[in-house]
Amino acid sequence: MINGEDSELDMRLKYGKKITERKIRYDSTTEDYPCKLLHADTRKITLLHQVEKPFEMREGKQKLVIPKGTFTFAYYWLDQPYNLYFWRDTTGKYLGAYFNIVRKNWIQNDIVLFEDLIIDLVVKPNGTYYILDQEELPIPLQTFENGYVDDALHMLLERKDNIIEEVKAETKLFLDRIKTV
Repeated sequence: MINGEDSELDMRLKYGKKITERKIRYDSTTEDYPCKLLHADTRKITLLHQVEKPFEMREGKQKLVIPKGTFTFAYYWLDQPYNLYFWRDTTGKYLGAYFNIVRKNWIQNDIVLFEDLIIDLVVKPNGTYYILDQEELPIPLQTFENGYVDDALHMLLERKDNIIEEVKAETKLFLDRIKTV
């Protein structure tokens, strides 16, 4: 959905243009992040953000650490129930991936928006993964949002390896381009 209408992506979006990512949480609060456009077509939008403060994501004994300076390649498919943050350090090393289950992704003016549906999937470089935030659901996962989130998560679990391999190759090309600019 572009500018509030179903149509093809506005091709006026240019590489390097400043774009805001707006996360709309399940409780309707929002959070904005400044990004730069890397790629836009009728299927997906890819943004770049460099991490300013280190952070980590934990679930039990599982942990993924993202250091300051890491490149976040953010992917928003306009026809899929998820988006993806793919992390590479400044040397290009793949650090991990983080999928949000979403109601939808869309662009409106110079803002990429997504409606977050609480559940997230973290995938480490060795292929192990863990699911975040199940304890935040108001009802069991199987019935939350009439099963939409559970169905999206199962679909994502089947596709995650292929998505990551595709994005791994694409982000290497983006990183090469970034380093030459």
